[in-house]
Amino acid sequence: MMKEPVFTVQPNSCVFCVGVKGTGMSALAELLLNAGVRVSGSDTSDVFYTDAILKELGVPYVETFDAAHIHDGIDFVVYSAAYSPETHPELLEASRRGIPLFKYTDALGAYSANFDSSGIAGVHGKTTTTALAGALLKGARLPARILAGSATSVFNGRSTLSLGNTYFVAETCEYRRHFLSFHPKRIVLTSVESDHQDYYPTYESIRDAFVEYGRNLPPSGELVYCADDEGACEVAETLRKEKRGIVFTPYGFTARGDFRIKSFSVENERLVFELNAFAEPFTLRVPGRHNALNAAAALALVSSIARAENRAAGVNAVSMTKAQLEGARRGLERFCGSKRRSEIIGEKNGVLFMDDYAHHPTAIKTTIEGLKTFYPNRRLIVSFMPHTYTRTAALLDEFAAAFDGADALLLHKIYASARETYSGGVTGRTLFEKIETIKKAEYAAHAREIWYVEEPLDAVPLVKATLKAGDLFLTMGAGDNWKLGKALLEGA
Repeated sequence: MMKEPVFTVQPNSCVFCVGVKGTGMSALAELLLNAGVRVSGSDTSDVFYTDAILKELGVPYVETFDAAHIHDGIDFVVYSAAYSPETHPELLEASRRGIPLFKYTDALGAYSANFDSSGIAGVHGKTTTTALAGALLKGARLPARILAGSATSVFNGRSTLSLGNTYFVAETCEYRRHFLSFHPKRIVLTSVESDHQDYYPTYESIRDAFVEYGRNLPPSGELVYCADDEGACEVAETLRKEKRGIVFTPYGFTARGDFRIKSFSVENERLVFELNAFAEPFTLRVPGRHNALNAAAALALVSSIARAENRAAGVNAVSMTKAQLEGARRGLERFCGSKRRSEIIGEKNGVLFMDDYAHHPTAIKTTIEGLKTFYPNRRLIVSFMPHTYTRTAALLDEFAAAFDGADALLLHKIYASARETYSGGVTGRTLFEKIETIKKAEYAAHAREIWYVEEPLDAVPLVKATLKAGDLFLTMGAGDNWKLGKALLEGA
């Protein structure tokens, strides 16, 4: 029986990336380059923020897909899940030549086996938590590499940060169980609830996937989990009953132990919070109680990594040394968020423009609540574009209740996913009609408004006539309605 090919990271080997402009793929390309691998790739001609990064790195890529791009000098082909080996011309040609094919997630998993690796997972918060962990690791000067699911200023506008070769911290995705390829010594679990209904039809099915991921931890591995999240607690309890020798570290407002948030406040557009483990409070410049939770998760993870590093160096420290803690604290204070996570894109005529990726009712609700607390004197106008028909249909009631904190709401069509097709059911207008029906009296009583404009850019005249100095205009969702905020900011 032939052995399955194994993706290996070797200097001077040649890797071709199909879909190289993707956030994850371009980040993996950078990590491979840092390991001495020769990287090239292909993608569409659409312009992404990663174009500039790839050019700066010197990664050659073509903006077409053609079998002629594949040659025998290539050792491995890594491809985005958006492309099928059964139909894509480059993947078909690689198979014909006997060149091993690896999904992006499988290649990332193989890469993780080379390090003391930590995976950050959860339905919500994993990108920000990963970016926060990177800020703390950088401040504490710990020898790690970090890969987040979005660009962040702490990473110089990229999705990766290379600080050394001992530890690897990566955002790991639950969709289609992609995270099962990862080799973690630690897992941070931020949240578990129903999502990705096209693949996980029930809450139990997605919960069980997270349990399966937890079983990837070795004996003495560590699960850092949110004690305030029912699903995360359920996963932790299931793994605890299996007596695998895992260390369980809870964090949050209801947690017991070192990473309990014992105080929380908002002062001068800063979050201020205290943890049991540390004598002094921490400050954070991004809004929302949920970001205090994300920061607590990152602090728990980095404390564990620091403890491992200090033990290896013969330093007797419970977690971080004084110098590491001071550096981590400064790193947290400098953190300004990640791309599309409460990202301030500009200000014009007294209106603050912001963009956020939240596309699940829970994330929408917590983000809006955080912004209203952070900016109490600003009127909040939200533009929301639903993402996927299955999610919108399955969580329609939850979506209808998620925008209660907004002062005005603009809804758009559903942003279709490549993994599903419209079957004639729920649309963006369905959500609009649902909210308009059940919230009509409430909206009237508080002079709140709700509109529906199918295409985001068609709403420019309406929004321009609505906005006034002091407002906060927020584009929200996993679609492309961010273009609306950009157009308004640039004077369309």
